[in-house]
Amino acid sequence: MLTGQALLYFIYVLAAASVILAGEALYLSFANRRSRMGAINHRLRRLTDDTPAERTLQGLLRERGLSESGDFLFGLVGLNRLYTQSGITGNPLAFAAIFLLAGLVLALLMSMILGFSTLAALIVFLVVGFVLPLLVLRRARSRRIQKFARQLPDALDMIVRSLRAGHPASVAIGLVAREMPDPLGTEFGIVADEITFGLSMEQAVRKLSQRVGFEGLHLLSVSLSIQAKTGGNLTGILSNLSSVLRERQKLRLKIRALSAEGRVSAWIISLFPLVMFGILLIVSPSYYGGVWKSPLITPVFLTFGLWALLGDFIMYRMVNFDF
Repeated sequence: MLTGQALLYFIYVLAAASVILAGEALYLSFANRRSRMGAINHRLRRLTDDTPAERTLQGLLRERGLSESGDFLFGLVGLNRLYTQSGITGNPLAFAAIFLLAGLVLALLMSMILGFSTLAALIVFLVVGFVLPLLVLRRARSRRIQKFARQLPDALDMIVRSLRAGHPASVAIGLVAREMPDPLGTEFGIVADEITFGLSMEQAVRKLSQRVGFEGLHLLSVSLSIQAKTGGNLTGILSNLSSVLRERQKLRLKIRALSAEGRVSAWIISLFPLVMFGILLIVSPSYYGGVWKSPLITPVFLTFGLWALLGDFIMYRMVNFDF
């Protein structure tokens, strides 16, 4: 009787311990997930996993289309640079394959089901498969550079304060990597890791400039190179660079505000013919009669479409300034 009662108590103790351990496991899992979600940038979320820092650095570089040493992966350096600077993560070949497959599917639908000509289907395939991904990458790169340009002066000020407090430059860069959100936080974190694993600060910042494509980082790279070779007050150099970048950002915003009317006019002028064309097709499908059967309709549409695109490009260049 005592043996059975002792066994019953033992089962109760095991059950209670199992419940406690299960609750603790759920809590730790939830806490780890919240810590990853609450991390201020992508690199810190990766570092919360149980992986070495060197492997995390290699993973961050690979998902940006770079080799483990931070160099470009394939021979088309211009395309590789565009993909890296866009900030899109993943395999570049998979990214290209998605657009090629989408273009092929649309071309087959237009040719076999909707009855469009082979030339029109080929043009759609080329536009969707080759032109559209370039436009997506260029747009993503532009937005990322603009965000980086807004963050960089604050990051330089943080580095200057850290240097004046007596910290070495590598520690100051690591502080920026911990305190700043993406995209700057992850990029400076990669710089801090590369310095930790053997690169000089000049080399790491030069690679940073290549990954981001922002001209302000080129100025930073040149400043660090000159300071490393000739000496000088690094805090003063970075403080002046921060002021210059902040003033350039203010000037860019003023120009954007002054050119807002021209940009809106360009959008209205460009979209108005397409909108009216769509409305007429919906309201009165027979409005254009048998004009679609004319052999001249395809070259006419192509000619005026290219002419409209040329006009859009001219208006875009007129209201956008690079300085």
